[in-house]
Amino acid sequence: MSTVAERRAARRAPRDRAPILYVTGGKGGVGKTVLCVNLCAALARRGTRVLLVDLDLGAADADVLLRQGAERGLSDVLSGGVDLAACAVRTEHGFDFVPGTRGDRGWAVLADDARTQLVLALREAALDYDLVVLDGSPGIGPDVLGLAAAADSVLLVTTPDPSALTDAYGLLKALHERSEALDPEIPTPEVVVNRARDLAEAERTALRLRDVAQRFLARSPRWAGWMPESAAVAESCRRQRLLDSGHGCSAARSHLEALAARFVRPHRVACGGLR
Repeated sequence: MSTVAERRAARRAPRDRAPILYVTGGKGGVGKTVLCVNLCAALARRGTRVLLVDLDLGAADADVLLRQGAERGLSDVLSGGVDLAACAVRTEHGFDFVPGTRGDRGWAVLADDARTQLVLALREAALDYDLVVLDGSPGIGPDVLGLAAAADSVLLVTTPDPSALTDAYGLLKALHERSEALDPEIPTPEVVVNRARDLAEAERTALRLRDVAQRFLARSPRWAGWMPESAAVAESCRRQRLLDSGHGCSAARSHLEALAARFVRPHRVACGGLR
């Protein structure tokens, strides 16, 4: 049996943590939260230990889709004194979830020190998971850029809609400009095209974004996958159900499973400093 001193030393020893995936979109309404929730459920079905944190600051709504109430959430972490892990609740879908802030203008934009403390809290919580998924805010505000910079990878959700594609490029440009001042630089986001009519439209959308990013930023965002436009998916949202709950979502589920396969066995990350 180990001694008290040995147990204390083990707690202080460096530990690898789960990678942190930041999911965002250049604009709101592209289906980012629906994708995050269903991706976490798909990964949990494969045995991956996942933590989902709703970081759509001031407008969080993943708890509504999940029908998941909680006594504590991100506001308690940001206010200080509460560990992020203590706010996590186990969902019926097999992954853990930390609700975000909604309707609280005080947390709509974080101060630099609050953002730094949040990143530290996320990395501490990541010690006990295989993957941490952050459902981020839309736009190119300081929290989006700061949290994307602190994540290990970024997933950019867009749609074939021209305004969504324009805003997605705007986010890529903002991340690129921030990245030039950092070491190491921010990895180029991977792209998921949501609500495409078919594979051809999804590929055209991703190619348009990649071409303009290569031309003006010398970056080439990789294709991560696509999700089809589906009345069944929209109905599942209205019913507050996930795609694994039936309602004719088999086509969407197959694309979701293909996306989830990319994150089933993520490489752990050595604990280190902040960007």
